[in-house]
Amino acid sequence: MNLMLTFQQGDAILVSVFLILIAMSILTWYFIALRGWRAWQVRRNNRASEATLWAAASWSEVETALQGSEAPVARLTQDGLGALRQYRQHSASSLGQSCSLDEYLTRALRKRLAQEQQQLEGGMTFLATIGSTAPFIGLFGTVWGIYHALVNIGAQGQVSIATVAGPIGEALVATAAGLAAAIPAVMAYNTFVRLNRVINQDMDHFTHDLHAQLLTRGGEDGVR
Repeated sequence: MNLMLTFQQGDAILVSVFLILIAMSILTWYFIALRGWRAWQVRRNNRASEATLWAAASWSEVETALQGSEAPVARLTQDGLGALRQYRQHSASSLGQSCSLDEYLTRALRKRLAQEQQQLEGGMTFLATIGSTAPFIGLFGTVWGIYHALVNIGAQGQVSIATVAGPIGEALVATAAGLAAAIPAVMAYNTFVRLNRVINQDMDHFTHDLHAQLLTRGGEDGVR
């Protein structure tokens, strides 16, 4: 089977279908590699930042050690310390009177946690879209290719296995191409959903521990 005949003899719609599916497949594998590397970095950086945090002797030491870190838990810590410092500075003003330190820290940490979780979910819609649409795009290409193959065969007036098998077989490859793009996208989507859930749970537990430490030890080493 010579697929080049599809590009040489197929019309613009059939060729466009194949090009779209090829682009979907390339983008899917690119995103899988990129997203997998990103998830590995996040987990590694989070573990390193957590170890640094809990081994530090003071909050000032924590800030110095985590400065410039790309770990989500480092940004959570920095936002928590920033919120604590801001609350202490305005404790006598309307800010300190409008809510408690507990509530103010909860709002700041919850906002940062939501932002970090949103970054982890980036691109998931892309995978879900490819996984759900690629088979139908491939099926459309197959139907379109078979239709034109039958029209050409009818115009030639010659019906045989040789004249039917080639064009229709090449058209059926569009369905296989759609599945080839969709299956990795669906499997990657399910894998990353589970991985994101694990990372989010770890960050949620860390945020609760950080919140408790900021409440109980926030002023011990002069965080003002």
